[in-house]
Amino acid sequence: MFPLSTVLFPYAELPLHVFEPRYQALVADVLAGDRTFGTVLIRAGSEVGGGDRRCDVGTLLNVQMTVPFDDGRQLVVTRGIERIRVVEWLDDDPYPQAIIEPYPCPEIHDGELLKRATSAVRRVRMLLSELADGPCCSIEVDLGSEPMAASWMVCALAPLGLLDAQSLLEASDSTARLEMLIRLCRARITDLEMLLSQADQS
Repeated sequence: MFPLSTVLFPYAELPLHVFEPRYQALVADVLAGDRTFGTVLIRAGSEVGGGDRRCDVGTLLNVQMTVPFDDGRQLVVTRGIERIRVVEWLDDDPYPQAIIEPYPCPEIHDGELLKRATSAVRRVRMLLSELADGPCCSIEVDLGSEPMAASWMVCALAPLGLLDAQSLLEASDSTARLEMLIRLCRARITDLEMLLSQADQS
């Protein structure tokens, strides 16, 4: 297990800068095996040095590519595979380990709901770009060929807080997840539009 201060969704990619010896050992074991490992959000503390508090719902990752450096550090490019749940945390020896189980999320394809969620995420990103405080507004989400992947990717593209992202990851099914995403985005849109209005008046 590689607990992180971020939430990774299935189908999303995440590059990791691996520099701690314990996680270098984890990567070595992963590459010698099936190239998969798990991650969960750290609720409190830091991924450096241990002593953190961790969520129990996370994502199984696959190592797509590694780039080693001369000093032992590595850049590891990962991709989310599926949602998992920690059944029991084991000793951190030599790195965090746990007994996990698949935690599938029922996918109920609703093309209209997915379009609404994507539109809401685009709006948040556009407002953030107008405030020069976030990612640009242009996003591309394939709404047709892989609805399951799209329903996760639109969450990955939403500029939301960590606890909100974790709530999306833990949602009971794709409909609940997308409805929650729309609500979170609408609340953020209201706040951002107010900030823009204040900026225009000043």
